[in-house]
Amino acid sequence: MHTNGPPPRHFSMIRGFHLADFCTLANAACGVVAVFLAMLYLVSGEMRHFYWSVAMAPAALIFDVLDGRIARWRHQHSALGRELDSLADVISFGVAPAALAFAAGLRGGWDAAALAYFVCCGVSRLARFNVTAESLSGGGEKVAYFEGTPIPTSVALTAILAIAAWVGRIGPDIVGGVWQIGPWTLHPLALLFVLSGSLMISKTLRIPKF
Repeated sequence: MHTNGPPPRHFSMIRGFHLADFCTLANAACGVVAVFLAMLYLVSGEMRHFYWSVAMAPAALIFDVLDGRIARWRHQHSALGRELDSLADVISFGVAPAALAFAAGLRGGWDAAALAYFVCCGVSRLARFNVTAESLSGGGEKVAYFEGTPIPTSVALTAILAIAAWVGRIGPDIVGGVWQIGPWTLHPLALLFVLSGSLMISKTLRIPKF
């Protein structure tokens, strides 16, 4: 039976996407695949799965850069695109690096707390950016600077994990060793995630956006 009503909601949403939004979704897909590969490494123990998980970070970064460039080129900025970008970044540059670090051997109680802190800082940083983006842009299409480090800087953390894996210093022999602090263990390497998260939520650190 045919009706003259509005088209199904999911079709309307797809038509509302711009080219930049599909790059954003590709960014999110890279993050999800990175998490899956990290879990697969835990099951298989095959280093190729670990390295492929690492490789998803720069791939996600490429899509993250592309979506912004395309949006500016086509003058297609929208609230939907901004929200999509934030959600994708949480997966690719927050959850995925934390999952990779866990797979690499940061599995102590304090490690878990450090990784959770890192992800929460990333979420908070993106939420603050979305709220303040309009005022920071001064009425233009582009913000003048970042408050705190952008969450994609966590690609540096995945690079460190890749180097550690390359020299055979993950798992039981993870670089930095392990400390017993009270009932839980802490691998000093996890402190890099604490530092990264703290820099993301800093309000005094201002980085020009090019």
